[in-house]
Amino acid sequence: MEKIPMTRDGHTALEVELKQLKSVERPAIIRAIAEAREHGDLSENAEYHSAKEKQSFIEGRIKELEGVISLADVIDPKKMSGSIKFGATVTLVDEDTEEEKTYQIVGEYEANIEKGLLNIKSPIARALIGKEEGDSVDVRTPGGLKSYEVVKIVYA
Repeated sequence: MEKIPMTRDGHTALEVELKQLKSVERPAIIRAIAEAREHGDLSENAEYHSAKEKQSFIEGRIKELEGVISLADVIDPKKMSGSIKFGATVTLVDEDTEEEKTYQIVGEYEANIEKGLLNIKSPIARALIGKEEGDSVDVRTPGGLKSYEVVKIVYA
């Protein structure tokens, strides 16, 4: 199987979520199912069906997280430098609006655009890879072609 790149923070967050699911969520849903069973006829028991559905989701997420964590290739951005690559925190200026944005390029399982964590497979990240400070980058987005200038690259 192919290794999945991620930062130390991303790996830790997945491990925390997995622990929460196994030690808190799973036991709670097992109790809820047992409680719902006590209410009698299961064929018309909405609580039971809801709890079973939630259990299915939790078990699926546990399996997914275990798989991702087992294939994780944890990369420490602090040990890197130079042009933009995985783990870089990049400050960009939109060449049309002069709006400044900062993103860290991370793995797909830790990406969160609202927190400035950009999926390595996203169009912007792919366009940025290999660029240097001062370079201009054209990115084809769903909204059209956007041009950015790379203002700063930090590995922290």
